[in-house]
Amino acid sequence: MINPENFLNSLLNSKINFFTGVPDSLLKNFCNLLENNKKIKHIIATNEGSAISLAIGSYLATNKIGVVYMQNSGLGNAINPLVSLADPMVYGIPMILVIGWRGETNKVKQVKDEPQHKKQGLITLRMLKNIGIPYKIIDKNSKNLDQIIKKIKKRSYKRSGPVALVVRKNSFLKLKERRLKIDKKLLNREEVIALILDLISKKTKIVSTTGMISRELYEQRIQKKECHSNDFLCVGGMGHASQIACGISLEKKKSKIICLDGDGSAIMHMGALAINPKHGNFKHIILNNKSHDSVGGQPTIAENLDLSKIGKICGYKNTLLINSKKNIKKILKKEINKKMNSLIVINCNKGHRSNLGRPKESILYRKKKFMNSLI
Repeated sequence: MINPENFLNSLLNSKINFFTGVPDSLLKNFCNLLENNKKIKHIIATNEGSAISLAIGSYLATNKIGVVYMQNSGLGNAINPLVSLADPMVYGIPMILVIGWRGETNKVKQVKDEPQHKKQGLITLRMLKNIGIPYKIIDKNSKNLDQIIKKIKKRSYKRSGPVALVVRKNSFLKLKERRLKIDKKLLNREEVIALILDLISKKTKIVSTTGMISRELYEQRIQKKECHSNDFLCVGGMGHASQIACGISLEKKKSKIICLDGDGSAIMHMGALAINPKHGNFKHIILNNKSHDSVGGQPTIAENLDLSKIGKICGYKNTLLINSKKNIKKILKKEINKKMNSLIVINCNKGHRSNLGRPKESILYRKKKFMNSLI
């Protein structure tokens, strides 16, 4: 397997010292190394398109190539600046993309993965070909990293445009897991979800964001012996849950709608905060643990943001920050029952339990059940 430290050193040996991107589970051991490395400039971007733009800016200022890391699901966010700005037919900006290949395919079949990665895994290489980005696939058996990096960097400069390293699953050696700091004043995210379920009516609809929040919601329904038909789990499409909730509430004005969002998800497409209160009447609850919890716990910029104040400025009629578990049940009960659009930010502890399960039913079955519940 590839030692992430060796991979990073190969990039540093090629005089690359600018790194940006959105963390990915396949790349988490590499991403974690970037956080506290004083030899490099590193920015965890809000979305993949923004990461491409940061790399463009860095190149314009230094004439040096940068690295943009992402999961293959983030290619959609990245395509516009890749094609409209960085491409050799436009500004010709060299950069190296490091892409985690979820739902990867080999010569025989597709590797089993979560449903949201099935289509993306099939078309990842095709997408890169279609937009003219040369790529090199690396895996646990890849050797001579210095040569691989040197060659692909040279190709990027020669074509004056992006190139990609596509990383297969289990390519990187696992490093020591980060130790979580627990704040006794805060609840864990799953505890907050359980509390919300206790406070809402049986007819309330929930749209939950991708990652741990949807998995924890699903598990809590099982523990409480409740059906899943009122829940729409956004198993993919990070950053879009609140707009889905907004679209539902626009059409079903008498229904009670809650969006369970994450800080990384809400920030990824934060323009939604300006649209939601103008068109939808629902409770937008951001469970803020200030981290990309699903892909390794890397920090988000929510550490330095008051999302409730931003929501107020964007037009939510009611906003609230809950920064302690003290009286949280009483406060939430009052807020959830208010007849107005609300943005409620609840600070939570980082992390999740190791035995957290995944939804078992097909996503098409769950979609049908959810749609029937709205009739």
